[in-house]
Amino acid sequence: MKIGELANITDIPVETIRYYEKIGLLTAPDRSTNGYRTYRNSHLNRLLFIKRCRSLDMAQDEIRELIRLSETPEADCQEVNVLLARHLNHVRERLKELTVLEENLQQLQKACSDAGTVQECGILDGLNTEIKDLKSRNSSQENHVPGTHRPGKT
Repeated sequence: MKIGELANITDIPVETIRYYEKIGLLTAPDRSTNGYRTYRNSHLNRLLFIKRCRSLDMAQDEIRELIRLSETPEADCQEVNVLLARHLNHVRERLKELTVLEENLQQLQKACSDAGTVQECGILDGLNTEIKDLKSRNSSQENHVPGTHRPGKT
């Protein structure tokens, strides 16, 4: 099948399919004599696997590792379980971060319950205050974006 058909079946954009090929999550398809990519059912199955993993918010490295492990079907599945446990811990940490984010946003929203001018806006004042507070902190995580790093990394 051609890439457009594969994209329609999987509901994955053509550009994403090409990207998965480029980064090695999807094996390169055969080329027909006119140069078009020709995809097989194995490509379809792999794309659906990747899509399911992405729906679980798995990172490319995690998906790559699961693909590697799936290529040795007789091996012990303990490594798969460990990978999933790590991912679950990451999700739990992210949920904690999102709870804090929600609380911060609620506090900001409470700062502007009355109508007024932008100059008097409590939300903007709160954001400016938070920026000043962040700049005054002496932190090694100045550019940290919550949820983007694995445990133990900053």
